[in-house]
This record gives sequence, structure tokens and C-alpha cells, in this order.
Amino acid sequence: MKAAIRSLAVALLAATSLAPAAEGIRVIDVRAIDTRKLVPAANGTHQLTLYAHTFGGTRWKPDEVIEAVVGAARLLVQCGITLTAAELRTVEAPAALRYFDTPRSRVLLRNLDAPRPAVFFVEDTKNDPAFDAEAVGRANSARRPELVNTVWVAHGARDLPFALAHELVHVLSDSGEHTDEPRNLMRSETAPENTQLNAAQCERMRSRGEANGLLQNHAR
Repeated sequence: MKAAIRSLAVALLAATSLAPAAEGIRVIDVRAIDTRKLVPAANGTHQLTLYAHTFGGTRWKPDEVIEAVVGAARLLVQCGITLTAAELRTVEAPAALRYFDTPRSRVLLRNLDAPRPAVFFVEDTKNDPAFDAEAVGRANSARRPELVNTVWVAHGARDLPFALAHELVHVLSDSGEHTDEPRNLMRSETAPENTQLNAAQCERMRSRGEANGLLQNHAR
């Protein structure tokens, strides 16, 4: 009982300390990302709309984000998935919320209308363990439902388009699985030479992405 009371006290203290951070959260700019230069997926069946977010006061540059989104989309084409629309949204938020940290990021998304799938390009991560990029799908969002179907990318993440594509596969397929298959995009370490997705990975991504409302099947 004492442990439960202590845990409740800690949770209440955290909620109180984060309450002021909820003020002043808003989207201050929306920019359409030109997807017309993307090559449509051959025999493509599914369409993806993506919402990318940056924050005022961080080191991310719009062109850097756009290049990452377009580069990641090119890697998904092999699975019959075409990025047909994308937005770059600039968010105004207190400095504490410009980092990926589960309690703070939950506060952010309680106070921000962010259509899914959503990608947040943050200043850094304060989660432990710290990853350059992290995906939150349905399977790993039970204790943080506000973060479902989101990707978080810290500034300085290496192999950026590949890292983003890797995390999008996690979200769209609702799976945290990795593979040891050579040159596969879903190896645990991203690298420019790891670009391929196998038939089973593509099928899961399409079926789960459609079932979870993240992809639109235009072949029906």
C-alpha cells in the first residue's frame, strides 16, 4: 500500500510540474510538401499521407526535414505504398516539450491536434535508453496512448531518410521486429546499404497500416 501511495504521489508531482508546459502549444505554420516528384509505386495499392512536425527554437531546418520525408517515401515505394500528400507543420511549444520524453511528449499531444501517422523532429531525446529515432505503434503504446502512431527523430540522427523509413515501417506494420537479413531496411542498425524489404514485411505493413487507418487502399 505504501508503494502504491508513493507511486501516486510521484505521478501527481510530475503532472503538477508539467502543467505550465501545456500552455502555448499551437501550430504556427503549415507547409505542403511537394510529392509530385516522387515516382508512384509500380502496381501500387496503398496511399500514405504523412504529417511532419518541427518546433520553433530547434536546430532542424525545413529543407532537411523535407529531404528526409521524401527520401523515406522512396524506400516505401517497393511495397506498393505511395506518399500522395505530406505536410510540414511548425509547432510553438515550451522548450521542455521540444525533446522526446514520454511524460512531456504525452502533455504535448494532449494539447496538440496531430493527425496520424505523425513524425516529430525533436531537438533531442531524454528517454532512457536514448535512441536517435523511436516509433510508437499500437503494440507499444498501452501505457502512453497519446503517442500512438507517432515517430520521434532527434536532431543529428544518422542516415536520416533510412532511419525515418525504418521507423515508419515499425508504425505502419505495428511491429517492433528487426531482422538479420542482409541489406534489409529493418536490420537493427540503419545504414544506406540497408534498403530492402521482403514480401512478408511489405504485406504486414500494407495490411496493418490499412486496418489501423494509416494507409488508404485505392485498389479496391
